[in-house]
Amino acid sequence: MAEKRDYYEVLGVSKDASDEDIKKAYRQQAKKWHPDMNQGNKEAEAKFKELGEAYETLSDSQKRAQYDQFGHSAPQGGFSGGSGFGGGGGFEGFGGFGDIFDSFFGGGGGGRRNPTGPQRGEDLRYDLTITFEEAAFGTTKEINIIRDEQCDECSGSGAEKGTSPETCPVCHGSGQVRSQQNTIFGSFASVRPCDQCGGTGKIVKSPCRKCSGRGRIRRSRRMNVQIPAGIDNGQSISMRGEGEHGVHGGPAGDLYIYITVSPHKIFVRRGADIFMNLNIGYAEAALGGEVEVPTLESSVKYKIPEGTQPNTRFRLKNQGIQKLRSNDRGDLYVTVNIDVPKHLNNKQKELLRQFDDEMKGIDHSAQDKKKGIFGK
Repeated sequence: MAEKRDYYEVLGVSKDASDEDIKKAYRQQAKKWHPDMNQGNKEAEAKFKELGEAYETLSDSQKRAQYDQFGHSAPQGGFSGGSGFGGGGGFEGFGGFGDIFDSFFGGGGGGRRNPTGPQRGEDLRYDLTITFEEAAFGTTKEINIIRDEQCDECSGSGAEKGTSPETCPVCHGSGQVRSQQNTIFGSFASVRPCDQCGGTGKIVKSPCRKCSGRGRIRRSRRMNVQIPAGIDNGQSISMRGEGEHGVHGGPAGDLYIYITVSPHKIFVRRGADIFMNLNIGYAEAALGGEVEVPTLESSVKYKIPEGTQPNTRFRLKNQGIQKLRSNDRGDLYVTVNIDVPKHLNNKQKELLRQFDDEMKGIDHSAQDKKKGIFGK
């Protein structure tokens, strides 16, 4: 007979592991090697049995103390794995193992969700593209969604008018069928949806003609969505109760509208602030003057100071985007680019040369005199 492995090694924990660490390690390993997840795999059955013995010992403070002192040669009965694996009763008799496996396969620690009880409808997603301006100022958009709704003919029962669903004779209304598998290592119990009723617990002998016994109908719905001012690309809007309708009287799911904002041809957004580039002439940059600056709503006049250099950035307060759920607005940042003319006639060239000569004459820097305006 092969020598038993150390129980701490089996669970993959250290000898000073806490009770919570041991329980967590067992959950992870047991889920991996559970016979229901490894049908017909003898190695998995053996590993699962080994895990059960290790956990039964190390999860009990008295048995663990004896094991730490004597190892596998501890007094008989101290660490037997027969409570759940020797031939009597599946997992129910194995301490708290039933609860552990409920949390694995039933969804919730205290037991499986009742398939015949009220069930919440599924959430829905709708992707909506809006313009830059619509995101900035808010708007109302009409959308069309397709969802499952309760059949108004049978009120969701799935049965023809004047009839009612009957309790399934196989699962007796539970929607689940329990089976037991006997192996050389013991008996293992598993629960699966009832094949006879499809897990509903009810048999519909006279299906509703409108919904074909489903109790729900696929419908197209048009609805208005309020887009708040300031919403940004990638954000979403939730509409409670506008998702799929629930089953067996359960609440409806939610509808989530995911927003995509189209790029603007002038502005770039960063939070509530917007940014743009503005081309001005060489004379405007040198002499200063008033320019028209486009904003989200209209154009405003802005005085360019004398001697403005390329890539200078100006800030126009409160000309940005309204902040979400606020009356405050961001700012508009304008970066100035000097528009250098590409095609000059002879007269224009001569005037610029004269201007350059003048600049050389009044510049006291020897280096700048050598460069001139075009050199700079």
